[in-house]
Amino acid sequence: MLQELALRFEAASVTYAEAHAVERDADWFLMKLMEEAGEVVQAANRLSGRSRRKGLDESELRRCLADETADLLGHVLLLAHHHRLDLQAAIMRKWRFAPDEPTPALPPAAR
Repeated sequence: MLQELALRFEAASVTYAEAHAVERDADWFLMKLMEEAGEVVQAANRLSGRSRRKGLDESELRRCLADETADLLGHVLLLAHHHRLDLQAAIMRKWRFAPDEPTPALPPAAR
């Protein structure tokens, strides 16, 4: 599941890099990840009222946070793909579940 998703982000990233003459080296993957993390923080701050809303309403702020979070997820997967990391194995080690297994019922506190 994660590998397939990473390959889709990789294809989109290669297309973008070719169109804009971007060199995707090891530093670029890390820098883009940090850039996107900052954009998630900025969007979350606007949504929580810790930063100017710039005239955006609640739904626009939530959409912005979702968009930036999607960018961050993409760049996490791109970084992992670039370094040939096995995220599925890492999730199993660190979070103690297999991402491709059926989702169990959530405990009440997580709903």
